[in-house]
Amino acid sequence: MAKPFASAADLAEKTETLEVLGDGVYALTAEGDPNVGAVEGEDFLVCFEARATPFMAGRWLDRLREHTDKPVRYLVLSHYHAVRTLGAAAFDAAAIVAHEQTRRLIAERGQQDWESEAGRMPRLFAGAETIPGLTWPTVTFRDRLTIDLGGERGELILAYCGRGHTAGDIVGWLPRQRIMFAGDLVEAQAALYTGDAFHGDWSTGTLDRVAAFGAEALVGGRGAVARGCAAVDAAIAQTRDFLTVMRAEVGTVHTRGGSLREAFGSTHAALEQRFGRWPIFEHCLPFNVQRLWDELDGIDWPRIWTAERDREVWQALQS
Repeated sequence: MAKPFASAADLAEKTETLEVLGDGVYALTAEGDPNVGAVEGEDFLVCFEARATPFMAGRWLDRLREHTDKPVRYLVLSHYHAVRTLGAAAFDAAAIVAHEQTRRLIAERGQQDWESEAGRMPRLFAGAETIPGLTWPTVTFRDRLTIDLGGERGELILAYCGRGHTAGDIVGWLPRQRIMFAGDLVEAQAALYTGDAFHGDWSTGTLDRVAAFGAEALVGGRGAVARGCAAVDAAIAQTRDFLTVMRAEVGTVHTRGGSLREAFGSTHAALEQRFGRWPIFEHCLPFNVQRLWDELDGIDWPRIWTAERDREVWQALQS
């Protein structure tokens, strides 16, 4: 029997949990749905990620307002994917901050990505009618951007660690509290989506640079908050292991002249026992394998996912 397409059949509501990670540092997790966060400045807020719709973002802001009524000055987008960006209008932020490659990717494929992700994950797009259009960063940077939080609150460093989940992922680093918002560069007890990834860079130098910050708490893109150095190390190792196994399995089949479907089967078998019970594993793996196969074919810049291409790949690999 064919598996339901992507996450289209995942319609059960998730329990959302707001966690206070430090003085004025917040994260909202949702049982494997995309995580969001916020940091208090002296008289303003920095929010990290926007959710998929203003309606969904508003639900997060309602929870956040139980702790602080400071206005949102900065909305930071870790990368270009629709579930991270399209809810931006709810924040009424003075500045929307992202990497320069994120702005390039929104211009190049933002509309197609919106249509693709809405088809794959309809539950995350509750209140889709509230989306005013594509979200455009108003402040971009290449390597680092530092936000002074004011008073004695220290600073928030936004850093580009290299190509990974996309070409433009950034992390948010609070050196005083040693807390990191890692976006989808790191997942904790959640499977990876790598359909727009650079697998070699991500699994080596990029994750090395993330680890070098020495975070003592880490909010990944999905899954539980990693608390303590051991948990942070485990989340980074889990992410690296997932990528390493994929590279080995797909690479072996590709080198011997096998088929994409064979590569998917061997990769699924190699990952399922450890990762198969985690959120979005079945949803993402066909798109992950297709992207890695493209890389091995010499396609460096990821091909654009459209709603039609999604269905074609799913039919070819998960039917």
